[in-house]
Amino acid sequence: MRTILVTGGAGFIGSNFIHYWMDAYPEDRVLNVDLLTYAGNLENLKSVSEDLRYTFIRADITDFEVMKRAMQGVDFVVNFAAESHNDRAVLDPGVFVRTNVLGTQILLEAARQAGVKRFHHISTCEVFGDLALDEDRAFKEDDAYVPRTPYNASKAGANHEVMAYFHTYGMPVTISHCSNNYGPYQFPEKLIPLFTTNALEDKPLPLFKSSANRREWIHVDDHSRAIDMILQKGTVGEAYNIGTGVEKSIEDITDIILDALQKPESLKTYVPDRLGHDRRYLLDTSKIRSKLGWKPEKGFEEGIRETIRWYVDHREWWERVKSGAYQEYYKTYYYDKIGKQ
Repeated sequence: MRTILVTGGAGFIGSNFIHYWMDAYPEDRVLNVDLLTYAGNLENLKSVSEDLRYTFIRADITDFEVMKRAMQGVDFVVNFAAESHNDRAVLDPGVFVRTNVLGTQILLEAARQAGVKRFHHISTCEVFGDLALDEDRAFKEDDAYVPRTPYNASKAGANHEVMAYFHTYGMPVTISHCSNNYGPYQFPEKLIPLFTTNALEDKPLPLFKSSANRREWIHVDDHSRAIDMILQKGTVGEAYNIGTGVEKSIEDITDIILDALQKPESLKTYVPDRLGHDRRYLLDTSKIRSKLGWKPEKGFEEGIRETIRWYVDHREWWERVKSGAYQEYYKTYYYDKIGKQ
C-alpha cells in the first residue's frame, strides 16, 4: 500500500485526479491538502468522502510545519495547488507568487526532509510564452521559459525551484506541462464551464476581442492518466509535455457550446482583450508518447459534448458554485470531517 499526497485536491484537476487514482489503485491511501479558497470545493469529492482510504487536510501549502507533518509516511506528492487564472493574476500578482513559487518551495523542502520517493509538479504550457497563429512549431520540454503574464511567470518560477531541488539535493522530482484541460467540476470562471452555464441561463457569453486566439485542449481524464505514467515510469529530473494536438479557438468553442445547447448566436458578446492575452499555445508531446507510451484516449468532439452534458445534468452544483453558496455547504456538511476548522 502506498500513500499519495495531492495538493489542491479540491480543485478541478486535482479532484478529478483523486477520483482517477482511487479507482485505479484501490489499495492506496490518498491525502488531500487544500486551503479551500474560492475554487476549492469539497462537493467535488463527496462520493469518496466516507472512504477510509481518503483523508482531507485543510491547510495552506506555505505553512511549513503543517506540510512537514503531512508528509510523514508519504510515498508520492502531486502538486496541483496553484493560483491559476490569468485575469486574477493581472489584478493581484503577489498572491500568485506566494502560492505558486513560495508554496512550491515549502512543499519541496517538507518532502525532502520526509524522504518522499517522488515529487511531481504540475506546470503549464504557458511558461513557454506564446506562438504566432501561423507559426509552424510546438513547444518542447527544453525550450526556454518566456512567460508573458504574472501567472505564467509564477509557474515558471515554481519550475525553477523544482529543478533546483533536483540538482542541489538530488530530490526525485518530475514536472509536467499540460495544455488547457476541460471536464467535470471545473470552476465556472474558465471558458467552457462559464460559457456553458451562461448559455443555460441565456446570459451573454463574453468573448475576448481576439476570439481567433487558439488553445490546445485535453480532457482531464487523459491528463490524469499521463500523470500516473510519469509517476510510475518517468525519469527523475525530467519534464514531460502533455497535450493532444487538438487546437480550438475561443470562437470555435463558443460555437460548439451554442450548437450543443441549441442557443442563438446573439448570446455572443465581444469584450476587450485582457492584458498580456497570449495568442496560441501548442505542445510537442513526442517525448511522453515515445518514452512512456502515453497517448490521449478521449476524442475532443466526444469529450466536449460529454462535458457540456455534465453541466446540463449538474445544474445544482454549478448554481451553488456561481452563487458562492457551496462554501457554506462544505462548512456544514463536512464540519465534523475537517476537524471543525
